[in-house]
Amino acid sequence: MNPNEATWSGPHRLRTSDTERERVATILRAAMTEGRLSLAEGEERMAAAYAATYRDELAPLTADLPDQGRQALQQTPEAVAESRRDLRRHAGFVVVVSLLLVGAWLLSHAPFFWPIFPLIFLFAGLRRHARHGRHPQWHHQRHRVAPWNAPDYR
Repeated sequence: MNPNEATWSGPHRLRTSDTERERVATILRAAMTEGRLSLAEGEERMAAAYAATYRDELAPLTADLPDQGRQALQQTPEAVAESRRDLRRHAGFVVVVSLLLVGAWLLSHAPFFWPIFPLIFLFAGLRRHARHGRHPQWHHQRHRVAPWNAPDYR
């Protein structure tokens, strides 16, 4: 194993942060809400997450959950609200840029509607963002780590 990896275990193990512990605890809470973990098992794992000192101690706590619990983490109310805010912000940007492009076309008196090309890309990106927001698991399926590249948690 490469000692430069973030989860490397050995004599030079990396310490975990409060943010990482809280992320694992949120995943475990979501798993308990879904019924994947019993209340007792979930509390036991959450206690272990908060007591973890090193990063490699956190991975086994979510290893048996689908997609290591990342999908459940994306379906929490906070994550859904953040996704909607991002989509609204993206849509606002697309509208402003579209208006600027159409205004520039009107001022240029060009016979051909040249803003169509950047508009196609802007709206395609917005459509992709909207689809990703509704189906967040599609995004993670493309970015899975291959088994031979997966970190070894021993």
